[in-house]
This record gives sequence, C-alpha cells and structure tokens, in this order.
Amino acid sequence: MAGTGLWPAELVWGPVRLRPLNRKDRREYTEVRRANVDWLRPWEATVPDPTWEAPGFWEMRSQFARAAREGRSLPFVIEAGGRFRGQLTVSGFQWGSLASATIGYWIDRRVAGQGLTPIAVALATDHCFAAGLHRMEIAIRPENTASLRVVEKLGFRDEGIRERYMHIDGDWRDHRIFSLLTEDVPFGLMRWYEREQGLTGEVVTGPAAEGALGVPGDPANGGASTGPVS
Repeated sequence: MAGTGLWPAELVWGPVRLRPLNRKDRREYTEVRRANVDWLRPWEATVPDPTWEAPGFWEMRSQFARAAREGRSLPFVIEAGGRFRGQLTVSGFQWGSLASATIGYWIDRRVAGQGLTPIAVALATDHCFAAGLHRMEIAIRPENTASLRVVEKLGFRDEGIRERYMHIDGDWRDHRIFSLLTEDVPFGLMRWYEREQGLTGEVVTGPAAEGALGVPGDPANGGASTGPVS
C-alpha cells in the first residue's frame, strides 16, 4: 500500500542523518535557532494573522507528533556530525492519482555550503519514492540563491513562478516551483547525486528508536515547517 513504512524512520548517508525530533534536542534546537534568527527570517513561513507567533520547542513537537501520526508530514531533524543542524519536513501528501508531496528545509548557516542539504533532500526524496510517491516538489523564493543551488545540484525541474504563492516573512511572496519524478531517477536520487558529484557512501535506513517523535513511548512530539534554506 502506498505510504507504508514512511514513519518513523532514520535515513543516514555519511555524516548526514535524518531522524525524528527527540526531547533531548531542545537545548541544541534553541541554540541553533538563536544563532540563525537573521539568516532564516527572509525565508520562513509565517501566517497572515498579526497575532500569530511561531511556536516554541514543546508546542512544535506536539504539532509535529500529531501531523506524523496522521500521515500528513515527515518531520525530520537534520543531524550532521552528531549535532542538530536543521530540519527537513515532507508535507502536503496527496496519494491516489497524484502521489505527490512537498519538501521544506532549513540549515544552520554555520554549516551551510558544506553539501549537507542536497544529501538530506536526496535521502528524503528516495525514502518517499520507495513508498510509492511519484512526484516531489520544492518551492523556493526567487531571491534565495543558496536554496536554488540545492535543486540545481539535484536536477529538479524548474516549473516557473507561482505569484504570491506563500506567506513568508510577513507578506505573500512569489515562489519558483521545482519538481522531480520517479522516472527522472530510476536508480534513486542519492545514487544519481553521488555519481554527479563524485561522492562515495552508503545509504542506511531503518526505523527510529523508541522514544523518538511519533514512536510509541513518546506521547508529545512535533514541529513547525520552515521555508527552504540551503
């Protein structure tokens, strides 16, 4: 059945590990977010409500837990070198005749440009394709040159501009839409990216450990999706 085995999961390639959010992430999450306030502000999703405030860690975990349990999203932590470095969320799942979803991500600016984000996106895309997804989509503001390099490296197809597509940094912003289909990478996106970049490594996948977000034994988990940042 399409979508079976999507969550909870851990995906690993080299130094990059995608995994569910844990309670123990609170300290590192808080430190990374504080260090990246200005870096992330121009790209992060907001809500067109003047009273809205971004959720804190515990509320975020609760939101993510609910969405993961209901099969609406895959809220991954991006871990590199054993440290919390960002988040990647697959959301907007539509199965049936469309079989599509959307990826959003952000990364700590202190490790940006080290090639971590393309690997994270490739791992998540392959994971979803293996579960029956046909199309992966990424929406990026035209000004976000760092994130545009990610989809360029990964061979995503540019489908053009959607005007005032998403509420970002306090207003409705245009986005360029990029997509990748299963037939574009019949042997997997990570394998294609390895060949294109001359990388060598091994993808390791498996179920998340008990106590992680969305796993029995942890009743409160979750998160808020963010705009794409390389």
